[in-house]
Amino acid sequence: MNEKKTFYITTPIYYPSGKFHIGTAYTTVASDTMARYKRLRGFDVRFLTGMDEHGQKIQEKANEAGKHPQDYVNEIADAAKKLWAQMDISYDDFIQTTQERHVKSVEVIFQKFLDNGDIYKGEYEGWYCTPCESFYTETQLDNGNCPDCGRPVHKVKEESYFFNMKKYADRLLQYYEDNVEFIEPESRKNEMINNFIKPGLEDLSVSRTSFDWGIKVPGDPRHVIYVWVDALSNYITALGYGSDNEELFNKYWPADVHVVGKDIVRFHTIYWPIFLMALDLPLPKKVFAHGFIMMKDGKMSKSKGNVVYPEMLIERYGLDATRYFLLRELPFGSDGVFSPESFVERTNFDLANDLGNLLNRTVSMMNKYFDGVIPTENLEATEFDAKLKEHAIETKKKYEENMEKMQFSVVLADVWSLVSRTNKYIDETAPWVLAKDEENKSKLASVMANLAESLRYIAVMLQPFMTSAPKKIAEQLGLSDNYLTWDTIKEFGNVIPEKTKVVEKGIPIFPRLDAEEEISYIREQMRSSVKTTQTEEEKATPEVPEVEEITIDDFQKVDLRVATVIACEPVPKADKLLKLQVDLGYEKRQVVSGIAQHYKPEELIGQKVIVVTNLKPVKLRGELSQGMILAGSNDGFLSVATVDSKLENGAKVK
Repeated sequence: MNEKKTFYITTPIYYPSGKFHIGTAYTTVASDTMARYKRLRGFDVRFLTGMDEHGQKIQEKANEAGKHPQDYVNEIADAAKKLWAQMDISYDDFIQTTQERHVKSVEVIFQKFLDNGDIYKGEYEGWYCTPCESFYTETQLDNGNCPDCGRPVHKVKEESYFFNMKKYADRLLQYYEDNVEFIEPESRKNEMINNFIKPGLEDLSVSRTSFDWGIKVPGDPRHVIYVWVDALSNYITALGYGSDNEELFNKYWPADVHVVGKDIVRFHTIYWPIFLMALDLPLPKKVFAHGFIMMKDGKMSKSKGNVVYPEMLIERYGLDATRYFLLRELPFGSDGVFSPESFVERTNFDLANDLGNLLNRTVSMMNKYFDGVIPTENLEATEFDAKLKEHAIETKKKYEENMEKMQFSVVLADVWSLVSRTNKYIDETAPWVLAKDEENKSKLASVMANLAESLRYIAVMLQPFMTSAPKKIAEQLGLSDNYLTWDTIKEFGNVIPEKTKVVEKGIPIFPRLDAEEEISYIREQMRSSVKTTQTEEEKATPEVPEVEEITIDDFQKVDLRVATVIACEPVPKADKLLKLQVDLGYEKRQVVSGIAQHYKPEELIGQKVIVVTNLKPVKLRGELSQGMILAGSNDGFLSVATVDSKLENGAKVK
């Protein structure tokens, strides 16, 4: 018997700086979804997460709290495990870098670096950011502050061990070239090459003497091993590398994918591969760097009152709705925006209306027309059956392709296209009309069988994303877990057993929300996250939004033109999008804009608007968009920017 293929996936090990918000949950849910998918496909999965618990920042925070650093990090680790249990995260191992298994293996790794001549002792003098645990040169600073977090840095001069990064730079570039999918999205790879490697890698300080909360350097206990050698090694120490038992390491390494945030790409795609090269170990197959969850007013910040904690969403709306939103609304790999409006909208329209209503209608009709038994015999196909089956099979194919690329939002959009197609199938076949004529009984039976099968398909494909709803769908259809395996959707139909009886009355799996009430509730919960320790001066001083400065040369690259909207209509099956035809004077174009919730199409016709004309054309929901309409937003309100009617179409906006 052949052994299962292995799949090893990791999250970053999170820094114990406080309560985890939805940004941390996003990384973990995405990794969990991939792990669940691979298990569904029959892989032997190893899923690792954990905590990065050493360093100066931890020692300082523990001292401020009047606690020993170990007690401090243990409390946060316990809170993290509680949250991951609440989110049903299916990790196999939770590593803490203070654990003895990790400490001993890191000592072995550091000694190997010393023995190989990759590390030498010298003196470091440079700018250090304590929150980021990073050193920077004078030229890397941003107006004298840390280029990553924007906080102040301080000058550090101390004896240090250094890792010879230059020794491996050419080999790393060659690895990038030979393994084009090693870093995704590709833009992150270009950033690493152009910003860090080509200008010349600096040797890396890998020890500190100014604090003692860390793993001691072998043979030189005055030094503690600096965070990145310590932290990054967790991916192999958790598998037993450097211990007396390397069975797990031999089985699962190299990792199939490290899932990280874009802020720590450099460490995972430059430092970590070089460390592995020095250890003569295989490199991970992929590092996937996702974007951030942003708010409408910028990054999440307690002082802004816009922090969202996953516990609040789960307790109020359920785990499945929370997981669905994070993976559906936010394109994995790019930044995405959280808003109370979008969360409630996704829950109401996608989950309650589209999926929940489909299940309720199907169960209700099955009880009404076939005494609750799913028909399996005397089925006469309608003219619409073939298209539904074709759509289901095509959805599964696209699902598999996009899951391998970790394009979770695309996968869910495809699944929801099947949900929509099945709802349309009900309207096309009109079971209530077929039921009026006994001669149509076999056609009605076929419709009911296809509805049940389509829902089963949907339930199987939702399992990596939702941990309860798929089983609830199966239970309402009278099906056991045996009918939720991946192998059962190789074909559409002929799977549901005879005499399968649906529930007498299905309970809505996603109750519809009162939009106004729930939006207000989420906003109030976000406001409650405001720091209670602000000084009166801080309260009186409004926070200036973080805006990246550009030069006049950057601005002049954007071609802004006046145009008149000559036609406008909704984009089918896209409740946020309008399709506008605009007259630029020298040509007419189509632009797709996400303003449908703020404008009726007729309100825009005849308006003079500003169009960004030199954007690369894209397709949105199948519609070509050749530019962008400028608009402003504030607290959920959006307004299209208009200009004086005297300006001619095509006039350049300067």
